[in-house]
Amino acid sequence: MPAHAATYWNKHVKCEAVDPDGRRIPTRLGNGELGWNHFSGKHNIRKYALVNIPLRDEVDKVDGADLQYWGWASHRAHGRVKLIVKARYGRRTDDRRYDAGGGHVISVITACCNGMRKCPDWVNE
Repeated sequence: MPAHAATYWNKHVKCEAVDPDGRRIPTRLGNGELGWNHFSGKHNIRKYALVNIPLRDEVDKVDGADLQYWGWASHRAHGRVKLIVKARYGRRTDDRRYDAGGGHVISVITACCNGMRKCPDWVNE
């Protein structure tokens, strides 16, 4: 059977937050499937603060090593939207396609505005 190379993704840390439980949650550059490069294009989140807002509060949903954090972005003229940040607090993804390396975690996989394919432009102001 031929050996398969791991899927390429950039492990460089773009930003990092620490949640109230002391977990260091980095956001890696990633690629088109996970990390900063994924959600900054596909979901229109282009500011660190939008990722770090939910991460500074308690975990809202836990499923094994998968964590979800929720927060809010608001604007006087436009109202508010719920931000959802999904993180993998484990070395590998479930499908084993991505590996952060020994002693590291995959961390932020995606961030989005609840119920929207793309966040409105005003969240990045």
